[in-house]
Amino acid sequence: MKVNSRSILTAGALATSAALLLAGCAGGSSDNASDDTASTLTVWVDAERVDALKDAAAAYTDKTGVKVELVSKDNADIKDDFIQQVPTGKGPDITMGAHDWLGELSTNGVVAPLELGDSAADYLPVAIDAATYEGTVYMLPYAVENIAVLRNADLVPEAATSFDDMIAKGTAAGLDQPFVVEQGAEGNPYHLYPFQTAFGAPVFGSNDEGYDPTDLQIGNAGGEQFAAWLASQGKNGTGVFNTDIDGAIAKQNFIDGKSAFWLTGPWNVGAAIDAGINVAIDTVPSPTAEPAQPFAGVKGFFVSSESKNKVAANDFLVNYLGTEDVQLALFESGNVLPALSAAAESASSDPIIEGFAAVGAEAVPMPAIPAMGAVWQYWGIAHAEVINGADPAATWQKLAADVQAAIQ
Repeated sequence: MKVNSRSILTAGALATSAALLLAGCAGGSSDNASDDTASTLTVWVDAERVDALKDAAAAYTDKTGVKVELVSKDNADIKDDFIQQVPTGKGPDITMGAHDWLGELSTNGVVAPLELGDSAADYLPVAIDAATYEGTVYMLPYAVENIAVLRNADLVPEAATSFDDMIAKGTAAGLDQPFVVEQGAEGNPYHLYPFQTAFGAPVFGSNDEGYDPTDLQIGNAGGEQFAAWLASQGKNGTGVFNTDIDGAIAKQNFIDGKSAFWLTGPWNVGAAIDAGINVAIDTVPSPTAEPAQPFAGVKGFFVSSESKNKVAANDFLVNYLGTEDVQLALFESGNVLPALSAAAESASSDPIIEGFAAVGAEAVPMPAIPAMGAVWQYWGIAHAEVINGADPAATWQKLAADVQAAIQ
């Protein structure tokens, strides 16, 4: 089952239209969009991105007379502080955050809908899908992050056409371990999810409002097929997957030229390039005829449900932070693919970014629904057990049963 981005996008557009009516036409130009009483917008942002927002904040103040106060916050505290302070009236008007916070923020009632209007079409579809929760858009997206396969192009000049082709190409290059991906004793389902999706086994099904927590798909027939394949690539099979390989070992193997392919994220590209590796970015080679879809993580900005300046906050986000210049400034501060399509295209002049963008086009948002919290605690353990020789069908059905029980 492939997540239907178009249906989610349509639902988001309908929902944001409703939000527009409720908010008293919150969208529109900055000429008349500031609240009558707004004098200051307070924006929480991490330290690395304060400078990228300064010009946009100054431009907004010049245009509207509303001061924008950028408050540097520690990434480790920003979500919990937002949840705790918004109900007291002491929180900011806007905070930076990640899309997978949405379920928790919504459950706590601390975020307000966002009106993107026609500009929704200017963003990468996966970014809008991720910004949408239960059919309503809550986040102005600015960056999209996903894993991809890093290839040592000096060892293997051409991209693999399938999982088996990847292993064959690496073996032909004389490598005992052609491919690495971090696992560890408790598994790592985030990194193995592309292979699971290739067997038609998403975690949850989806409907017009996004992921459906009542439609658990992980234990479907495709899930059992994935588990059987994973077992065949584990300890009692080819040995391609190994729980002794953690992130550090996987990195060292690739940097040392012991492995030609490494499934990882953009955060590890710098280390490989610094080590002198000729890096190419490839899509995740699929073990089936279906695409291997990784999770996408999307970063953005939320408006507080208790903000007295929601119209101004919406205007600042949509019409100032949603511009190509600001999205590129944010890209330069973090080197993560911009969410705005025009900015993503500009950033893709870098072949590394272009490669991750191509993989991201097949990515699906990581579920932000609270039910996802019941999945992680069982999922990785099941992967590790299957890799280490446990019965794949029985282990996978126990995983599905444990998750279902935890959700109810």
